[in-house]
Amino acid sequence: MQRIMETDVGISEYIGHDVPAIEGIIKQRFTDFLVFEVDLDGQVIHLKSLGMPESSKKAADAKAAAAAGDTAGASSVEQTADDEGSKEVETAAQVGAEATPEATPEGAEGQQTTEETPKEDEPWPERFTESLKPFLSEDVIARVKALYLEGPEPPFVSDSGWAGRQSKVTGESGDQAESSAPPPAPEPEPQGRGKRGRDRGRGGRGGRGGRGGGRGGRAGGKEDHRRVLSDPISSKEARTGLHQIVRELFGGKLDTETDTTTPASDEGLRIVIKWNKRGGASSRGRGGGRGGRTEGRGERGGYPPYIHFTLQKTNRDTQDALAHLSRTLRCNVKDLSVAGTKDKRGVTVQRVSLRRGNKTVEDVWKMANGLNGKRTMEEVLTQRGERGVRVADFNYRKASLELGMLKGNAFVITLRNVRVDSMDTLDRAMNTIKTKGFINYYGMQRFGTASIPTHSIGLALLKGDWHRAVSLILRNRPGEHPDVVAARNAWLVEGDLDKALELMPRRVVAERCILESYKKQGGDTRNAMGSLSTIPRNLRLMYVHAYQSYVWNAIVSERIRMHGADKPVVGDLVFDEPSAKAEGAEDVAEIALEGAEGEVTLDDKAANEDVEGGSGRSSKRSRKAWEPPKIKVLTEADLDKYSIFDVLMPLPGKDVDYPGGPLGERYREFLRKDGLDPDNWVRKQKDYSLGGSYRKILHLPKDLSWKVMRYTDPDVPLAQSDEDKLLGMPPPATDEDGKFLALQINLQLGTAAYATMALREVTKTETSSHYQTTLTQASEGQKYRATEVAEEEGAEQGA
Repeated sequence: MQRIMETDVGISEYIGHDVPAIEGIIKQRFTDFLVFEVDLDGQVIHLKSLGMPESSKKAADAKAAAAAGDTAGASSVEQTADDEGSKEVETAAQVGAEATPEATPEGAEGQQTTEETPKEDEPWPERFTESLKPFLSEDVIARVKALYLEGPEPPFVSDSGWAGRQSKVTGESGDQAESSAPPPAPEPEPQGRGKRGRDRGRGGRGGRGGRGGGRGGRAGGKEDHRRVLSDPISSKEARTGLHQIVRELFGGKLDTETDTTTPASDEGLRIVIKWNKRGGASSRGRGGGRGGRTEGRGERGGYPPYIHFTLQKTNRDTQDALAHLSRTLRCNVKDLSVAGTKDKRGVTVQRVSLRRGNKTVEDVWKMANGLNGKRTMEEVLTQRGERGVRVADFNYRKASLELGMLKGNAFVITLRNVRVDSMDTLDRAMNTIKTKGFINYYGMQRFGTASIPTHSIGLALLKGDWHRAVSLILRNRPGEHPDVVAARNAWLVEGDLDKALELMPRRVVAERCILESYKKQGGDTRNAMGSLSTIPRNLRLMYVHAYQSYVWNAIVSERIRMHGADKPVVGDLVFDEPSAKAEGAEDVAEIALEGAEGEVTLDDKAANEDVEGGSGRSSKRSRKAWEPPKIKVLTEADLDKYSIFDVLMPLPGKDVDYPGGPLGERYREFLRKDGLDPDNWVRKQKDYSLGGSYRKILHLPKDLSWKVMRYTDPDVPLAQSDEDKLLGMPPPATDEDGKFLALQINLQLGTAAYATMALREVTKTETSSHYQTTLTQASEGQKYRATEVAEEEGAEQGA
């Protein structure tokens, strides 16, 4: 059997077809492919310190000082910092501003600077302002910011001396009536159930839902008349967009409604922005009678319920690294979540969130680094992390990460054994990508690495050909592990179901599910659809999404053959709405479609399905309903208003439009040849009903730069990971007289783009993993190997 090639999955065209090929090998070493996550604020994530963090007391001290001088009727909370027993008072305004304690590395010698603190620590990150600019004026944004930073409780307003009366302070909740005098120091909260009938104090009803802070109640019961009024907005779409962005940015803490106090004008309606009466997501919880608790109150240290940290992994797919961490941290893997899944073969850096329970940052750091007898502190700070995993840079946070909470990824990619006719040709190739971009193909990782492309299984599922789908999944594949080969043959050749199940590794998920289904049916194989339904839903959908990706690749290749890749043409599709909203629609569509980053192989995704169903919490955004954006079919009059970078191609489904003109008809004919109705994507089995989405046909990298270097030994690293830099390992050393040439590329891509497709534009070479492995084995440089790369060989064996 022959393995699949690029042309088998619709990949065939180039932008710089007039530029000669530049031969080179991709990912010969793990450090040849460095990936760094780019967060929502555009910050590139790097490891910054390997030292042990400590829960900072500065934030607690600051909050206690602020509370001591606060005269507003605020709910006081006693929080005990770990190992210190110190009390702190957190005012409601500070809760609203989400002041969170920081974690700083021990012995970092002042490294904890403002620039090292992620912007999400700020009560009002810059992205809040940027997100509101399309809807509100600067003056209105400034007033919304002031309202938000003021917190959910209105500031104290004098009531002509009546508030000067001292009122009782409840012993349970610490609630106090409005008073112009400084409040007394909070009393220690008694353990157990509070008294419901006595010591309530005015305005401090202790029962559930009472004025003293029951479910969503406000301390003291003060009315909040604060509000910010927008300028008149004439567009209904803009008003809807403002409602949505406020809800998303502030998590329900701020509320919006159409203003009814002023008459409507020709200029449009105004929108009122105010604090949600229920206090939003962060204010829910029980105050008052039963101890005045807030969320996370029982957790150690009184810190927020999540810990975020940076993960560097080497030759590990993300889910495997999270499974390893869950074992070392003794937590459920579902308590760990990420914004995106990263490539396996390489060194990647990304943020991870942990629902911490009663763990502190110190606990997590010690457990993750094996400081429980396995390793010494000196070993942790001088040696690489175990199993290719290193964690660092801890912070407490009030929310977990969710899939899609990133802008993209930054790459440092080194091509080895480069052969080019001149440096001028190399610069031409790189400048082509810099100015014209590359075709935004779905890469080979999307379609598996075996001789049976996963999109062919997806097609069988869409056609309801259940027996063919089962046959394709169980069929033999070249190059598989001997255990898998033996298990397949036990069933396919010998017909021994028990033996096949005994031999089949648990990581081979789909095959095991089908065989286990056969066993439950007493060896009966007739119910193929039922057997397929036992495969985890996400994996079954990956097969179907692979078919959508195959069709998209093929039709984009056809479009470029017909019209080139320089400018839009009549019949092309573009978004017909503001660019920010359109970009968001594309991102949400990709998240809903993929459920993971582009650079991950489908085989790895399949193996990950066996790890307790994936990283549960991180999939919430993938379940968000995708609303089809407004689309325009270009006419002659539109062509000068758009560029080739605006042009879209749909992935097939019921909610998308096909291109106009001859290309649209070719799209439909392509689907008909596969036995599908281009206008019917609804299936009796709802899992296989396709909505479709849109994807831009070209992608333009950001911050693209490159350099050439020479080397002789193929085992010598030419790029350095963050961990190795912090461990003080020697930096990469190039040899000016080296026998071989390397090209090192730095670039940044969006979440749905494949770096291998950008490299393909340079090398004009097959990017499938088996072909690149063949190039590595056959390269002349192998005879110059002078070192044994123990960590890579060990990592390969452990993979």
